[in-house]
Amino acid sequence: MENIVHVIPYEVIFQVTEVNEVPPGVELIQAPAIWKETKGKGITVAILDTGCDSSHPDLQNQIIGGRNFTDDDGSNPDIYLDYNGHGTHVAGTIAAQKNDKGVVGVAPEASLLIVKVLNRKGSGQYDWIIAGINYAIEQKADIISMSLGGPTDLPELHEAIKKALATNILVVCAAGNEGDGDDSTDEFAFPGCYNEVISVGAINLERSPSDFTNSHNEIDLVAPGEKILSTYLNGKFATLSGTSMAAPHVSGALALIKGLVNNSFGRELSEPELYAQLIKRTVPLGFSPKLEGNGLVYLTVLEHLTNVFEKESKKLVLSSQ
Repeated sequence: MENIVHVIPYEVIFQVTEVNEVPPGVELIQAPAIWKETKGKGITVAILDTGCDSSHPDLQNQIIGGRNFTDDDGSNPDIYLDYNGHGTHVAGTIAAQKNDKGVVGVAPEASLLIVKVLNRKGSGQYDWIIAGINYAIEQKADIISMSLGGPTDLPELHEAIKKALATNILVVCAAGNEGDGDDSTDEFAFPGCYNEVISVGAINLERSPSDFTNSHNEIDLVAPGEKILSTYLNGKFATLSGTSMAAPHVSGALALIKGLVNNSFGRELSEPELYAQLIKRTVPLGFSPKLEGNGLVYLTVLEHLTNVFEKESKKLVLSSQ
């Protein structure tokens, strides 16, 4: 099988050696407001990507293991280092834990399982992806995050994803960057357009759809995907753009949501129930559903609605006195 799966194309805008901030994308989805209740502890996110810089100061404490399924390093399964940068950037958005200098991810106490299914060139074979999904299932991951895609609808890949869902794993995928800014035309990348996955489109930090984001009727929601600051190779940091950067915001958000709602419900919620909890935490941005799905992931929307309801209730009580 030829190498036709690839990282969702992305743009490296700049690299830096030092930063000290909560990235704007993490702020935009309101993640810091949830940290007083959970930072994702006890939730495992399997990142299917180009590997990870496992010695990065902001990531090393979150990584619990991994496996290499690619042809890098002589196909040694125990070496899942990142020679590309893409996987390390995705990992940081999900769960970077800021040290003295660095960045913080959406769910900074979530555990990361590094599943290397794309090689140093950012490309891979479908059977590597399938093997990676099966490995994540075996390792009992809570969430699978995939910022990758290809043009082929492969039944075996689809079946692997269905198997993951059947074991209660949430599968998050980047929608793809073949968009033309026109919601009347559809652009499809697999696995991002399968109905079973949570398909994530990109917006900029001004909350408008990115010109490059794919549009179709399987988009579930959107997240920040332009000028995203995160971890990078050799302990550095970089700003990247792409739906590749939007998907991990949602994967991190789900780590927070799963920790939050399992605790409040007092039981393990099913995949459909967790998906419903995610969609409850979105706000429409006013664009076509083909571009934004249900809207922007916004973790405090329920808290906001509760406050509004309480204020309105008090007004009603006062007016009736």
